[in-house]
Amino acid sequence: MKALVIIPTYNEIENIERLIEIVLEQSPSLEILVLDDNSPDHTGRAVKKMMEHESRLHLIERPRKLGLGSAYVTGFKYAIEQGYDYIIEMDADFSHNPKDIPRLLEAAKKYDLVIGSRYSNGVNIINWPFRRLLISYFASKYVRIITKMPIKDPTGGFKCFHREVLESINLDKILSDGYAFQIEMNFRAWAKGFRIKEIPIVFTERLNGVSKMNRSIVWEAVWMVWNLQIRKLLGILH
Repeated sequence: MKALVIIPTYNEIENIERLIEIVLEQSPSLEILVLDDNSPDHTGRAVKKMMEHESRLHLIERPRKLGLGSAYVTGFKYAIEQGYDYIIEMDADFSHNPKDIPRLLEAAKKYDLVIGSRYSNGVNIINWPFRRLLISYFASKYVRIITKMPIKDPTGGFKCFHREVLESINLDKILSDGYAFQIEMNFRAWAKGFRIKEIPIVFTERLNGVSKMNRSIVWEAVWMVWNLQIRKLLGILH
């Protein structure tokens, strides 16, 4: 088994070194790809220094802040080219517990896409303001109603893909870039009939750094679900 953990970064110098160490401790078969968008705090420089003594760590530096979705697409293409069997998405801020990675990989033995879910077993979120929690929870319900996907946490960003799932999706046709990207990738996998499993995780709001969430990202997600459903009904979802 060859697995790659993709971690997009922008100003994550307070988290990245410790995160890399803990992720690589989870399994000798794990490798990491960091995609850094020219972080002003020199996150990329810190990763380069670690690469000098860690062969399982890789880095792609991008010229500027280009967005979450395009970072993952770049990472997915790299993973396919390099022949990884499993591809994991996770945040750089410890909101996703790296010690849950073995659980994702274990479930991926039976399923094509495994989602670390905040809502599959109640609500498992720590340190979020109540207003943000309500927005996220009802946004997930909104996505389920419009798309008909049987996924309780469609916007979650901690997940594991089988290589075959990513190979089946035309990554050059991805429409979204913010958190809607997570919805779109789930929708495309579900529309193609892949087996999807949610496993419960505890999501912890970042302790260091600044959240990348903003209003435009939310509105992109609101409209994207309609776009995807219409394309599916018209048979033009590539």
